[in-house]
Amino acid sequence: MDYIFIWTWIRSHLLATVAVSITLILIYHYFIERRKGIKLSKKYRDSIFETQSKIFLNATQYLISGNKDLAIREFLNAVDLNNETIDTYFALGGLFRVNGEIDKAISIHRSLISRKDITESVRLKSLKELAIDFDKGGFLDKAIDTYKDVLKINRDQHEVIGAICRIYEDLGDWDQAYNFRRMLSKVGPENQSETISHILVEKAKDYFKKGNISECSNELAEAFRYSPTVSAKILQLKVYLAEGDLDQAQGYFLEILKEHPMYATFIFESLHEIGQDLSFSEKYKNNFGKLREFFLKLNDKELLSFPSVILARLRLLKEGDKIENAFEILDDWIKKNPNTSEVLRVEYIKLLIALGKNEMALAETSFLLESFQQSLTKHYCKQCGYNSDNIFWRCSQCLEWETIQFRWKV
Repeated sequence: MDYIFIWTWIRSHLLATVAVSITLILIYHYFIERRKGIKLSKKYRDSIFETQSKIFLNATQYLISGNKDLAIREFLNAVDLNNETIDTYFALGGLFRVNGEIDKAISIHRSLISRKDITESVRLKSLKELAIDFDKGGFLDKAIDTYKDVLKINRDQHEVIGAICRIYEDLGDWDQAYNFRRMLSKVGPENQSETISHILVEKAKDYFKKGNISECSNELAEAFRYSPTVSAKILQLKVYLAEGDLDQAQGYFLEILKEHPMYATFIFESLHEIGQDLSFSEKYKNNFGKLREFFLKLNDKELLSFPSVILARLRLLKEGDKIENAFEILDDWIKKNPNTSEVLRVEYIKLLIALGKNEMALAETSFLLESFQQSLTKHYCKQCGYNSDNIFWRCSQCLEWETIQFRWKV
């Protein structure tokens, strides 16, 4: 999306962006002062402008060269010269924050808030900057309180609401995350239905882990009302297994698999992630085992045409020490699909070695190495490229929901 590209570009060219911003601020204040007709002699006014110009020029050059410490020193000189230039304080506070000097950034923005001669818009901006300081510094309670102070002045600040959502989601406070996501859905530019569904699923998971299926089902029903996300469907499948409704579980499993065949292995990994302290864990494990057997005996030609489904069957058979069965399935698949994926060929080589078919394994390895590209992780984020072997519904790098993509790990 365009705004994501712009944000990524700004982050990668931060110093240049700050430099351009400062130059614009300088030009703006020069014309404002001329328009106001400040009662100073032209010679004195020009002298101040010339001195400020040199200071800002030096600061800009230091920023471009990456020397933030010297740039900060120049900004301090600008403040000493004219402490009425509010934007200089904002630029300096932002630079302190980028430089990791959070305490100094906090001090500057607090000093602005305490001033009596500033407008409400400046006070609001100062509060937002202070909240960002606390946020970046890891003072999350203070960050939340300050973000909320901003909303008391203006509730339509969707960037601020988004920041609060992110903090609560990071903390796993799903009740508050849900409340503020709903608020964001009313004022923000983007639809929040999928994200709210994921948050409700997280709430439902907490109940599920405690063995409270009734409350889990209530939260899950609300999640489906917002959006039928894959995470909601997989948790619903877990509920059916926990309740012992095997027929319902098998039918629902087929629905998910036909809609999302790429998720085959992922579904079983997710179903396996069940707490050991649950009161119904034995019932769940037994039903989970029966679902595995149901999948292994499945004879659906459409589903069995997907490499991801074949791979899931192979891995389940290997886990059950059914190596020969796994080999028969994969050997037949490769004969019918000679241009199959690298991952399935690697699985084939592993099975050949396990069965002592060393010459065939060597021939297959030689063939594979000609076009081999190694996959480093099983999952990645389609939004920012973050890589992980762990299942994630919310990317820990860009913090977006349901951006997970799959690759078959070699």
